[in-house]
Amino acid sequence: MRKTSALPSTLVVSGFHALSDPLRLQVLDLLRNREICVCDLCDALTVTQSKLSFHLKVLKESQLVRARQEGRWIYYSLNLGQFVVLEQYLADYRRFSSILPARLC
Repeated sequence: MRKTSALPSTLVVSGFHALSDPLRLQVLDLLRNREICVCDLCDALTVTQSKLSFHLKVLKESQLVRARQEGRWIYYSLNLGQFVVLEQYLADYRRFSSILPARLC
């Protein structure tokens, strides 16, 4: 059982922060099925590479995505292991919470 005084790890905090932005969620949705080049992400999202670069940096720092360079292009893919970390963090609340939702009348 999780101690109430224990703070979540920096990686958990940065992961939830990364998930808090609509554009970053769109990036993750696009990466759901395959690795994508940054140029294709820019086209699909109709944003400039400089704007997207900031959001990709947040996603990389939170380890939600991986980057691989090939020539002059960078390809991004999901890091599913980090999604598991966030899921497990949330699952602790579902499994061990003594507070149950109120019944609907």
